Amino acid sequence: MKKITLKSCKGGLNKLLIVTLVAFALHTEFAYGSRIAKNSRGDTDTSVNAFIRRYLGINKSVLLLHYPKSVMRFYTIYGQETAWVCQSNTRQTWQAMMLLDCVLQYGLSPADYHPEELLYEPLHTMIEEPAKISNAKKAKFDILLTDALIALMNNLHFGKLNPEFSNDRIDEGLGLSFHAETALLSAKQQPQFIAAIESAQPHSKQYSAMQDKLRQLRGVYKADCYQTPEAEVTKIAINMERLRWASIDTNIYIQINIPSYTLTYQRPEASYKFKAVVGNTTAPTPTLNSNITYLTTFPEWKIAKQIFINQLLPNALRDTAYLENNHYVIYDRFNNYVKISRNQLLTIIKHPEQYYARQSSGCDYAMGQLVFHFKNVYDIYLHDSPEHQLFIPEERPFGRSCVRIENAWQLAEMLLTFEKDAAKMALFQKALKKHLTRNISLKRPVPIKVTYLTCEVAEGLVIDYKDVYDMDKSLEMALYPKNTTLTLKIHQNGKNIDSH
Repeated sequence: MKKITLKSCKGGLNKLLIVTLVAFALHTEFAYGSRIAKNSRGDTDTSVNAFIRRYLGINKSVLLLHYPKSVMRFYTIYGQETAWVCQSNTRQTWQAMMLLDCVLQYGLSPADYHPEELLYEPLHTMIEEPAKISNAKKAKFDILLTDALIALMNNLHFGKLNPEFSNDRIDEGLGLSFHAETALLSAKQQPQFIAAIESAQPHSKQYSAMQDKLRQLRGVYKADCYQTPEAEVTKIAINMERLRWASIDTNIYIQINIPSYTLTYQRPEASYKFKAVVGNTTAPTPTLNSNITYLTTFPEWKIAKQIFINQLLPNALRDTAYLENNHYVIYDRFNNYVKISRNQLLTIIKHPEQYYARQSSGCDYAMGQLVFHFKNVYDIYLHDSPEHQLFIPEERPFGRSCVRIENAWQLAEMLLTFEKDAAKMALFQKALKKHLTRNISLKRPVPIKVTYLTCEVAEGLVIDYKDVYDMDKSLEMALYPKNTTLTLKIHQNGKNIDSH
């Protein structure tokens, strides 16, 4: 085969043709790694490091990487040298291969980490008989292994299908608190390499409990692996993915879990649970991460008596949906919520002086005495509800996107108590007593996580929740390709990877 050098690209050829010929030259190097190519200066250099520089710098499309910019940053810091295949101590290399071969222990799929290229047999040859493998192929293997590890760490930290953080956004690396390439460089300096890689995972108790149960169910530990998990294991795996999206990285937060209809206020010393009502299937509650910054007492404004009598009641009598559609709520003179029917409306019209109406601006028509505010693109709230009967059923998908909480004032008191601000607490209690509308800010915003977990692990037991929005199947199909088999893998024809 004729050798192609960069010199042959001179003589008036346009840039597009140059790139095409360079790409062909690199392709030739992959297929025939023993052949020699020249760098841009025309100097012959066939070292592994030279090929690494060439593959990363000349035509990135030659290698189909998940995180090309992250890989580039890794090798730039590493000195553009081989990181795995030409080391005197290859223990970390074998441990890395083991992790990639067994990613299902984290609820991930091996198909996402270059399984067709990162094979044990050529790696054995590269390390034990390096002269038999071209430096071009060694460089390719090294880069793909780096990319696979960066992809694994990103998937462990952000999740594979994070709706907020796409692969491209993560690869840009801007405005992120976690950078896989930096974490991987740090892991290479640690004596416990596997533990350092695993530290990319969420550190919440919920996640750790699921991880432990996942391994226990299949007898799978760090040195073992298995293929697509069965029903219960799969359910745990997809909910581990959702917990990665939640990014719970603090020991003080509020978590609303939609399928369990609960709100949990987590503190370092204890957790406090409240019943919640979530959106129905036609107006579902979205998952999100935000911070509660302030609360409002009596967010519904009172309707003037004349408007109540002359406009609101006649309109409601003509159409009983008028009140709900316009966020109107009727109370009696003792401030009790009144459930509206046609007969009840006729009673109110006869004695309107004993009733009054309030209107809210929230997504639910009745917001009660309190609303908790947090920024979100969906314009939803966490709020009280005057309809106490809604909290009686075990399953409570009755709202319109917003989340209602039972005993909302108790949660508000807890938030203000932990702020240790007597003036704010006094303002809050006065507003509740006198039915005043007041905005009360929190000195320290409290993280709020709205999650969709269809199971959790408590005291070693798996607790299942109904998949109220039918979301499990689609996530399972996205995480696990149909062609993934159920057969176990044998590492290196029976060899123990940890012995390397």
